[in-house]
Amino acid sequence: MEITIRGKDYRVTEAVEDFAAKKLHRLARYLPNILDVHAELMRQHTRSGDDLSTVQITIRHKRGAILRAEESVNGDNMEGALTLALENMYRRIERFKGKQSRKGKTRFSLSLEELELAEDAPEADTDSAVSPTPYEDDIDYPAEIIRRKLVAVTALNEQEAVEQMELLGHAFYMFINDETKAVNVVYKRRSGGYGVLVPNLA
Repeated sequence: MEITIRGKDYRVTEAVEDFAAKKLHRLARYLPNILDVHAELMRQHTRSGDDLSTVQITIRHKRGAILRAEESVNGDNMEGALTLALENMYRRIERFKGKQSRKGKTRFSLSLEELELAEDAPEADTDSAVSPTPYEDDIDYPAEIIRRKLVAVTALNEQEAVEQMELLGHAFYMFINDETKAVNVVYKRRSGGYGVLVPNLA
């Protein structure tokens, strides 16, 4: 399992890197066959003038699934943000492992051998002194487009696309529909359930 730790608008100290590496190495105990783990440590500014310490963790699994968790805390507390992000990731890992017991196995389902090797992920520390982060709306982002991101699209059926979206923790997910070969987007509906956006050239 390869681990990458990098900072964005934040200088990663040796102490923080050692702390992060030690914590991230443990992920393999709870989810066998991880290909790599990437942790991005970010410093963000809010309109109130306070800084946010933000950590995003991304896991790529041998079966093609991508799991992602992101958390922020107020102030200069990157270790606290990492702890919360890991607790979030543990929940995603348990969700991923839970697919084995559901009806209709998909490409993201773990094998029985992998499930036997995996330890149960730790429970969240409800007594943690780390404060939750403000809403994203409080972050002072420039009005113009500041990021253009290339998105790797995978051929999936609609159910698999929903599962991958949930593993990433996103509200939408772009994919190539296995049946139609067209680019589709699945999304969460505010009233419950999911929707699919299908392109229709005017």
